[in-house]
Amino acid sequence: MKVYALHEGSYSVDSSKKFIPFDPAIHSPKDRPASLFVYVQPFLLETSGGLMVLDAGLGFKNESGELIIHENIRKAGYDYRDVKYLLMSHLHYDHSGGMIYERDGKMELTFPNAEYVIQRGEWEAAFSSSSKSYRTEIFDVVQRSGSIHFIEGNGKLDNGISYELTGGHCEFHQVFLIEEGDEKIFFGADILPEPEQLLRKFKAKYDFDGARAMELREVYGKMAAENNWTCLYYHAKSQTITKVAEEDGGFKIIPV
Repeated sequence: MKVYALHEGSYSVDSSKKFIPFDPAIHSPKDRPASLFVYVQPFLLETSGGLMVLDAGLGFKNESGELIIHENIRKAGYDYRDVKYLLMSHLHYDHSGGMIYERDGKMELTFPNAEYVIQRGEWEAAFSSSSKSYRTEIFDVVQRSGSIHFIEGNGKLDNGISYELTGGHCEFHQVFLIEEGDEKIFFGADILPEPEQLLRKFKAKYDFDGARAMELREVYGKMAAENNWTCLYYHAKSQTITKVAEEDGGFKIIPV
């Protein structure tokens, strides 16, 4: 398998849930009080069964008007129209905004030939929630496309894809494990958004169930170390793809 981080950029976000590009080289955090600062990178995975994308990013465009995620896929040597699966961990805007995009005044699927794999509970929660983290206008376009593949709970898809409903970050958050031969790639999304969260224990205020999310980081860290998983980190600042080892009662991050 081959895996690529599709780096979309770094952003600040405040209570309005608006994501504003943030370049640490030229911007100051002091100018954006009460903001979180996040890095966003979906992933492209090539397997013998085809291409898949893990979460969709924000859907921002570059200066020439091309979607950043399309640009990154092209630079990696692939065509976005060949993506077979879009695996969605959950539907918060920073993960789902890139499911669709505007072209010539019309809203289209970012991956027109892909199955959009979504937990049914998360889909229903998005439409019933009052949270600004969900943008239902995006989901309306996806729903009309007929490209949704709803899944429930834990299970397996074709081509070595396993999924597990975790909760924690949001009520119906899920993670993915993709296996091919001896290779195993784990995508923890916002349960394990950056490797630093394996190195320290904390309850994040932004999680639906912070205690559950903290517990799951420990569980998946141990599983990653014991099973030689390659871990992908959606919100990593620098190390987006690593192995994990247990060390002195904690974890050690091994860059890939």
